[in-house]
Amino acid sequence: MLRRKFIVLVALIIATFGYFILNSDSGNQRFFKDQTYHHLTMRTLGHIPYGGADTGEVLETIKHIESGDSDSWYNAWFTTAQRVQAMGEDLQDPVSRGRAFLRAHNYYRTAEFLLDPSDERRKDSWNKTIRTFYKGLETLGVEYEKLKVEYESGHLNALYFPGKGSDAGAHTRPLIIVCGGVDSTMEELYFSLAAGALERGYSVLLYEGPGQGAVLREQGMVFTPEWERPTKAVIDSYLEKYTAPSSIVLVGMSMGGYLAPRAAAFDDRIDGVVAFDVLYDVGEALRSQSHGSSIISWLNNSGMGALASVLVELRMKTSPLLSWGIRNTQWVTGATSLSAVPGAFDEYTLEPVADRIRSHVLILAGSEDHLVPLHQVEQFQQSLVNAKSVESVIYDGESGGKEHCQDGAVTLWHGTFFDWLHRKFLS
Repeated sequence: MLRRKFIVLVALIIATFGYFILNSDSGNQRFFKDQTYHHLTMRTLGHIPYGGADTGEVLETIKHIESGDSDSWYNAWFTTAQRVQAMGEDLQDPVSRGRAFLRAHNYYRTAEFLLDPSDERRKDSWNKTIRTFYKGLETLGVEYEKLKVEYESGHLNALYFPGKGSDAGAHTRPLIIVCGGVDSTMEELYFSLAAGALERGYSVLLYEGPGQGAVLREQGMVFTPEWERPTKAVIDSYLEKYTAPSSIVLVGMSMGGYLAPRAAAFDDRIDGVVAFDVLYDVGEALRSQSHGSSIISWLNNSGMGALASVLVELRMKTSPLLSWGIRNTQWVTGATSLSAVPGAFDEYTLEPVADRIRSHVLILAGSEDHLVPLHQVEQFQQSLVNAKSVESVIYDGESGGKEHCQDGAVTLWHGTFFDWLHRKFLS
C-alpha cells in the first residue's frame, strides 16, 4: 500500500514538473542561427526609431527566408519593399506616405546586400533604393542638399542636412560628419545618425568615398587606406560653400572605425573623432573570422598563389556566405585574384598613425561583436598618446548593445554619443 502511494506521489511530481517544462516559454534573441543573417536582420530593425523599418514588416519578411540562400533573402526583402512602396504611392497623408518610402528604401537596400556584385538584380534594386529614399525625404519635407565633390578623375558624393537655426548656430555647434564602412551606403547613415542629430539641432554632413555606394557602383572607384584624401576633399568642398562651424566631429561607422580615425590623424580641422565601432586593424579583424586565411596567406608568400586560389574556390563552393564575402571584397578593393583577398586590407591599420591624432576620441564597442576582436579597444586606447581626450564604452548583453555597431540599439549609443558631444563641445 505504501509502495503504491509512493509510486502515485512520484508520478504526480513528474507530471507536475513535466507540465511546467513542456509549457514553459521564454524569448529568443536570435532571428537566424547563422550570424550573418541574424546581424543583417538586426541591422534593418535598428532603423525603426527613425522611420526606416517596421517590426511587423520585418518579421513577415524573414519567415520567407532560408538561411544561406541569398536568392530567398533577395526575393523576400524585394517583395516587401515593392509592397511598401506601392502602399506609399496610394497614401494621401504626407507623413505616412514619406515614411513608407523610407521603409521601402531600407528594404530595397537590404534585398541587394547578399547578391553577388555581378548580379544584374543589383542595379535595379540600387536604383529603387536611391529613388525611394529621396522621395521619402522630399515628401516629409526634410531639408537637404547634395554635394558633388571633385576627387581625382571623378567625384565623391556628400549629403548636407542643415540643423534647426543652423545659420545662427553654425559658430556654436559642431558639424557632425559621418562616413560608413565596407558595405554601408550614404543614405543608410541617415537612419544611423543623421536623423537623430537633426532632432537635436545639429547640422550633419554624410559622405561616401572610394569603395562605397554610388562612387563604387557608378564610377568603379575602390577603397584606399589613405582615407584622409577623400575626407579632406569633402571638408574642403563643404567649407568653400558654407560658414565654418565652431568645430568638426567625424564619425566612422563599422569599417569607418578605421577610416575616420585615419582621416583625423592627418587633418587638424577634425576636433573630435568617433570610432563606431572600434576597428584598429582591419586586416587582423578579417583574419580572426576567416578560418584558413593564414594558410592561404602562407601559400601566397611562398609563391604558391595558384594553389591558394584553388583552396579559396573549394571553400566558396561549400559556403554561400563566404563566397559573397570574397566576391564583395574583390569588388570594393579591386583585388584581382581570389588568393589576394585575405590580404586585401592588411594596410588598413591605425598602428602607424594613431599617435598623430590630437582630437577628442570616443571609442565604442560591443562585447559580442562578431566582426571585430574586443582587444582592439585597448590597442587603440594605448596608441592614442597625443589625443586631447580618450573615452571608451563597451556595451554588454544586458545593455542591448553587444552586437556590431550596436545593431538594434541605436538609441543606446546615441545616448553615449550626444552626451559626449555635449560635454566636449557645448559645455
